[in-house]
Amino acid sequence: MIRVLVVDDQALVRAGVSLLLRTAGGFEVVGEAGDGHEAVRLAERLRPDVILMDLRMPRVDGIEATRRILDAQPAARVLVLTTFADDASVYGALGAGALGYLVKDGEPEELVDAVGRAARGEPLLAPAVLARVVERALAAHRADVRPGADAARRSRELLTPREREVLALVGAGLSNAEVGDALHLGVTTVKTHISAAMEKLGLRNRVQAAVVAHRIGLVDDDFRPVPATEGR
Repeated sequence: MIRVLVVDDQALVRAGVSLLLRTAGGFEVVGEAGDGHEAVRLAERLRPDVILMDLRMPRVDGIEATRRILDAQPAARVLVLTTFADDASVYGALGAGALGYLVKDGEPEELVDAVGRAARGEPLLAPAVLARVVERALAAHRADVRPGADAARRSRELLTPREREVLALVGAGLSNAEVGDALHLGVTTVKTHISAAMEKLGLRNRVQAAVVAHRIGLVDDDFRPVPATEGR
C-alpha cells in the first residue's frame, strides 16, 4: 500500500485526487494539507511514501515546502501536481528536489501511474514539462558539449538496437508502460533496457537519459523517435 499526502490549497482538488487514488486501489491517502506550512508539518509526522505537492499556495508555497521537507527528510519523494508549467515553476520545483512534475490537465490514469512510479523512486516529468527541460538543457549545452556526429555515433554504438529503441521512446516522453506497449515488452524488461543504457552512457536519471537521447540523435526536435537508418 502506497501512503500518499495530498497538498493543494483547493479543497475540491484535494478531495478529487484523494478519491481517485483510493478508487484505484493500492493507495492510502494518509493526510491532506491546504498550504505548504501544513504540508511540512504533516510530512514530518506522517512520513508518507509520496507527497503530491501543489505550487501556488498561501503562507508557504510548494517550492519552499518541498525544500523544507527534503532538508528534513532527504529520502522523501515529492511529486509536483500543478496548473503551472512556466520555467520559474518547473526549475524552482526541480531545483528544490522534486522527483517529478505533472500538470493538472493530464489524464486521471496518468496521475495514478505517476504516483506509483514516484513511490518506486522513478523521476518523471509530464511530456510538456520534459520538452521544456530538454530544450533548455540542449540550448545550454549546444555550444560547448553537444557531441559531434562521430561522438554521437559512438554513443549510439554503445547501445544495443533494443536499448536505442527504448531510449528514443524515453526521450519522446513515454512512460515505462507506454514504452512497453509500443515495443511489446513487459515493464520489467523496459526497466532493464533503460538501466543498461544509462549505465553504458554514464547517466544518473531519466531526465538525463531523455536529454542524451536528443543530443545523440535518437529523437528529433519534434520529440519523435528517429528511424534507425537516420539515427546512425
